[in-house]
Amino acid sequence: MARPGSACPPPARRVMVAARALLFWALVYSYCGVCACIAGLRLLWSIGRRPGETFRWVVRENPPACLNDPSLGTHCYVRIKDSGLRFHYVAAGERGKPLMLLLHGFPEFWYSWRHQLREFKSEYRVVALDLRGYGETDAPSHKENYKLDCLITDIKDILESLGYNKCVLIGHDWGGMIAWLVAICYPEMVTKLIVVNFPHPSVFTEYILRHPSQLIKSGYYFFFQMPWFPEFMFTVNDFKVLKSLFTSQATGIGRKGCRLTAEDIEAYLYVFSQPGALTGPINHYRSIFSCLPLQHHEVIMPTLLLWGERDAFMEVEMAEITRIYVKNHFRLTILSEASHWLQQDQPDIVNKLIWTFLKEETTRKRE
Repeated sequence: MARPGSACPPPARRVMVAARALLFWALVYSYCGVCACIAGLRLLWSIGRRPGETFRWVVRENPPACLNDPSLGTHCYVRIKDSGLRFHYVAAGERGKPLMLLLHGFPEFWYSWRHQLREFKSEYRVVALDLRGYGETDAPSHKENYKLDCLITDIKDILESLGYNKCVLIGHDWGGMIAWLVAICYPEMVTKLIVVNFPHPSVFTEYILRHPSQLIKSGYYFFFQMPWFPEFMFTVNDFKVLKSLFTSQATGIGRKGCRLTAEDIEAYLYVFSQPGALTGPINHYRSIFSCLPLQHHEVIMPTLLLWGERDAFMEVEMAEITRIYVKNHFRLTILSEASHWLQQDQPDIVNKLIWTFLKEETTRKRE
């Protein structure tokens, strides 16, 4: 028998690891079932109230004019040699200027960075990417093609294909998760890191398991593990869920924010109403649990974390905890009246904060 305080023998350790894994996956699938039941009840309620409208949804045939606004930049494509995937992006600013690479969240696409494309093109080559599976970027059919390793490698390959070896990397929401991991895995490629409304990945995975309130707010991670049903729920009542994410009082941009126009909403509906357009984005989440737990990795470049305090999906406490994983200058700014969609909600303030951070001395010690 092992002495008290001594390490467990290998067989016992293996049993403990297996038990933890079993409990983890039991939690994942149990909560997935709960979320599916809630979604099913909402569907039945919708059918009962408006049976004719529930299953009506329209594919938008033509893009709204805002998606081809020349002030936002030029639509471009790049094919990655190793994966064979073609990526779509919008670029503004002269070639040869320092690269600023923008990674969007869910359910968004390059257009969520329209305010930043206009703002930073004077001093940067600004590239707003459609991530793998989104918009006009290729969408592999199997969920295994959306593991975090693939998504991280995409960014490295795109950077190199654009003729750069480093960039200012900015990510929001799920794009923020990818930005953190790129900065960890390829620190030589990121001169400065800016993340909007997403904590360090280790903070997120630890916090969600210890705080039921965040577990509930992240319920869509679990709901998205189901095949086809999440995509279907987005189409109900002509994409009511998609529209309400940006416009409702609970999750949307507030009264003091820069609200999306009717044309902005049509831009989102145009992209996500295309046949199969939701499967790629949701597949990003279908692979996340197989990549956990994430290791405790530190970030070594100057980092700015911007946070909308009215975020309906992420608790603000995670923002401050993130500080311990950044071993360089770290600046956290929390905007009290801002929502999860921060760079669209408060574009002028966000742009000003980014400019200030970019002009700071990079050799400055961590505060």
